[in-house]
Amino acid sequence: MDCRASYRNHDDVPNLSKNRQDPLLLALGEAIRRIRLEKGISQEKLALLAEVDRSYVGRVERGDNNVAVLTLARLAKALDLSMRDLMGEAGL
Repeated sequence: MDCRASYRNHDDVPNLSKNRQDPLLLALGEAIRRIRLEKGISQEKLALLAEVDRSYVGRVERGDNNVAVLTLARLAKALDLSMRDLMGEAGL
């Protein structure tokens, strides 16, 4: 049995990474969601602005994806923030 199959997220969906739902990823995702909603931007619109898939934005906001630096930079720019400010909003 693949040991990775034992990791499950909050929806009881098998995870392939031990990092999913990590407190740091959850904090970042919550900050992105909060800022996005404050700015009145849908997940779809943020995804279009950041040139990523809408489902990816959802996974980032839930803390299910460990965001690459380049993608994080695109998301920050799409939210009209610097990466430093976005990380600060997340308390990181």
